[in-house]
Amino acid sequence: MTLLPLSPVQANLNAYWSERAPEYDAHQQRPERLPRDVAAWSAIWHEALPEAPADVLDLGTGSGFVAFVHAALGHRVTATDLAEGMVQIAQRRAAELGNAPTFLIGDAVEPDFAPASFDAITNRYVMWTLREPERALANWRRLLRPGGVLALVDSTWFPDGLQANPTPGFAQRYDDRAREVLPLAEARSIDDTLAVVEAAGFTDVTVTPLTSILELDREYGVAPGHDVTLQYLVRGVSR
Repeated sequence: MTLLPLSPVQANLNAYWSERAPEYDAHQQRPERLPRDVAAWSAIWHEALPEAPADVLDLGTGSGFVAFVHAALGHRVTATDLAEGMVQIAQRRAAELGNAPTFLIGDAVEPDFAPASFDAITNRYVMWTLREPERALANWRRLLRPGGVLALVDSTWFPDGLQANPTPGFAQRYDDRAREVLPLAEARSIDDTLAVVEAAGFTDVTVTPLTSILELDREYGVAPGHDVTLQYLVRGVSR
């Protein structure tokens, strides 16, 4: 894939997530919760995505949790992330599986694929840390076939400001410069994300509270330094 030159801010964020990749993945793979997480997310994505098999692009895939769920549902999955540490973990796991996603280094804002390549585009926990979301959404529409689905999951993680996150290294990477270019990072309502999706021209846009995930978070807890927060699925169609 061809990557355009990235800003110092984006390079900083990539470095942060690469450094955190082992810890982040370990939290995603906690054995006491993993089977229930997979079941809950499988139900969510089964309802959101077209009938399998479909060509699905998972952007900002991290260590690939969502991409692996899509593949297990029978889809043909391509997944990208700019954090090399995350992609390396996903690629190692994929090498052990059949019908595994294809994991690539790639920019969620400028995905390097031909127009009308996919039936669905997904991401989870990406919108809050996405620079230029309007441009990103326009590019995603271009990659979708007529009737293609956009399905994304996010929440209002930092309504009190990015500085509220005590995770080591976070404040150094998500500094004032980052705050200036991440318009959804400190959103106080999921309506801010909804507005960006609708403005990009997606139709039949819906917002669904993910109560099943909220219940799991209450039972098992969330990452250190985070609060239990209701997550939402935002879904739209490209006509």
